[in-house]
Amino acid sequence: MTKYDELTEFLLRLGDSALIQAQRLCELTGRAPALEEEMGMMNVGLDLVGQARNWYEYAAERINDGTDADTLAFRRDERAFRNLLLVEQPNGDFAVTMTKQFFYDAWQFHLLTMLKGANDERIAAIAAKSLKEVTYHLRRSSQWVERLGDGTEESHQRMEKAVDVVWRFTFELVEKNGAELALSESGNIPALTELPEKWLATVNEVFAKATLTVPDAPSTFYLSARTGMHTEHLGMLLAEMQFLQRAYPDASW
Repeated sequence: MTKYDELTEFLLRLGDSALIQAQRLCELTGRAPALEEEMGMMNVGLDLVGQARNWYEYAAERINDGTDADTLAFRRDERAFRNLLLVEQPNGDFAVTMTKQFFYDAWQFHLLTMLKGANDERIAAIAAKSLKEVTYHLRRSSQWVERLGDGTEESHQRMEKAVDVVWRFTFELVEKNGAELALSESGNIPALTELPEKWLATVNEVFAKATLTVPDAPSTFYLSARTGMHTEHLGMLLAEMQFLQRAYPDASW
């Protein structure tokens, strides 16, 4: 597995997470519970594709070996992806879909809010642009979590079950990583030490309105997206997402 410098790895983690979450949303085309919701999820997915492209283009410039955004998205194998384990999990039912989206949105919102103050002007610009979209994403997913959690007895039970399904993968959202600490010490990005607390505060606030229980802090386990150790779901997702590019390399319209 190719290992890049810390800043490039950081950019890939942001780009990969946005792209994989977008791909999961796109899988719901024609399967959403209502036409309006399908359009809403597709719009969020398209926003995330645009964000992924921006992070990839910056990463490709740093790699500087002819790699471009399409190469990073469609010609890397599973072990080369750095995305959060959370976003590669299957959509499940609508409760699981919205719970995953909410956890990811809350993490992105606070991360991008911090990154828009980065000394690296390129990171600051991408973060500021993306934050406008993610603010809407978080408002939308928070409203769904509240509506379903504080809805009927069945919707509440299904939300509690959804939280149980995906909560263990949120450990990556609250871990304090040495590489990101080094990036902040070098002045590239702001210190992200408060990110876990801010993410958890948002979860607590929304879950209180939704009458949902916040589980105990998740523990790390043997999988780690930072080292390319993914769940079994990512390989199948990539097989579908990358099929056309791999079957017809260099094809163009």
